[in-house]
Amino acid sequence: MSRVSRARLTVLVVFATNGVVFGNWAVRIPAVKAALGLSNASLGAALLVPAVGALISMPLVGALSAHRGSRVATSITGLAFLLIPGLLGVAPSLPWLAPVLLLFGFAFGGLDVAMNAQAVIVERAIGRPVMSSFHAAFSGGALVGSLTGALAATAGLSVAVHLAVVGLVLLLICLPLVPWMLREPASEETRGPLFAWPRGRLLPLAAIALVVLMAEGAVADWSAVHLRQELGAAAGTAGLAFTGFSLTMVLGRLIGDRVVAAWGRVATVRASALVAMAGGIVVVVAPSIPVVVLGFAAMGIGLACTVPLVFAAAAGNDREPGPALAAVSTPGYVGFLIGPPAIGGTAQLIGLGPALALLPVLLACVAALAGRTAPAEMIST
Repeated sequence: MSRVSRARLTVLVVFATNGVVFGNWAVRIPAVKAALGLSNASLGAALLVPAVGALISMPLVGALSAHRGSRVATSITGLAFLLIPGLLGVAPSLPWLAPVLLLFGFAFGGLDVAMNAQAVIVERAIGRPVMSSFHAAFSGGALVGSLTGALAATAGLSVAVHLAVVGLVLLLICLPLVPWMLREPASEETRGPLFAWPRGRLLPLAAIALVVLMAEGAVADWSAVHLRQELGAAAGTAGLAFTGFSLTMVLGRLIGDRVVAAWGRVATVRASALVAMAGGIVVVVAPSIPVVVLGFAAMGIGLACTVPLVFAAAAGNDREPGPALAAVSTPGYVGFLIGPPAIGGTAQLIGLGPALALLPVLLACVAALAGRTAPAEMIST
């Protein structure tokens, strides 16, 4: 196996590892909520804490990656990310849980920046686009994580033991692969800013990214809670909502390139938004657990390819796409991180079902904005 092939395999494993941990945590959120006696508002506030940690770490890890290389940054943040989850089930109350969630979010956000930077280096070394395969690995890992999390919940395994074992196993898998990551060339040019604010043609693209990633984050953190709290699903069954969502996310990303080639970018984004919107409506109105799981699965396939297509639209034909990508990805990350606590706060006021109903409304706006994802030269100014 060549050096570049080994590096690509390593990055795939890192992305998948990120997804596995995230999937296991998402499925066990109802257990933490029940163990600490949290209301929807309290859980929403708790889920805001990792968002704060991630937003703090992203620029810091971006700087670390720029000065020391993405290999070092990925190794440090990956180690922290795998050691922290076991602590999530130990806290006896929300004040004790909050600092752990802050560290968890700090490591999650930092690893996201670092591993994507390493993915860029690998993609440049390969000489052709492979970024979608890395994000498919994340979705695949989240699927595996949701399944193992559901099994752990069914078996009655404590959250602390479950997540600690997951972290240890993944650490043993990842550590031997660290030397396979690539170092940035010494002559590499300075990249565009990690964060920026969108203007002009990038504004509607940023809005799409914010809504789609907000929906993705909300489903990850609230799907199991919805089945457990609103429909009375068993602990193991509740995790199937995120499992179905993750499965269709993987499938959507695997077939997405073919769909875009056949339909074009605008039609794909519009159809995807409508499918996700329909799934969101089913989630809110259906009284049956299997049908609601199918609704979450429909949301997964509808959300799978939209963000990569929005990023492609932002980059356009720019020789240096970094600033444009940063301007669109920043609101997207914000949406992903603040979506769950926003749903929690709204749920406390109007109920979880009506709060989740906000998602299809926002996804209808994405369908309306789909035309702004056309190539820049096709958009009238």
